Amino acid sequence: MWREVVLGLLVGLLAAWLALVVTLLALRPSRGSLRESMRLLPDLLRLLRDLAADSSQPRGVRWRLGGLLVYLAFPIDLVPDFLPVIGYADDVIVAVWVLRSVVRTVGVDEVRRHWRGTDDGFAALRTVTGI
Repeated sequence: MWREVVLGLLVGLLAAWLALVVTLLALRPSRGSLRESMRLLPDLLRLLRDLAADSSQPRGVRWRLGGLLVYLAFPIDLVPDFLPVIGYADDVIVAVWVLRSVVRTVGVDEVRRHWRGTDDGFAALRTVTGI
């Protein structure tokens, strides 16, 4: 019985990994946008911290952002990070989900006010999160 469960989990992980690889190959970002995306992470972490620390934000927003920061810092994830590609996908999915929720609540202008990165970085953030 446990063999079928383990085999099912492995097949599911392999299928999800293959789907992600195919999606990444299909989207294949240009070299410039990939470089900009790599610079996005430090600015994004500062944005999350600043929004979570802003007492003028609704309590629910601050709780979601604080929870996201804890989730990103916590060493145990839904999908272990040592799995190639898919290991970090859950972090990205959770971050995008929380950011979309926050933007719906506080608005794009409020997020822009807290953004310390470049204009190109904010445009990349808007593209990645769909805001």
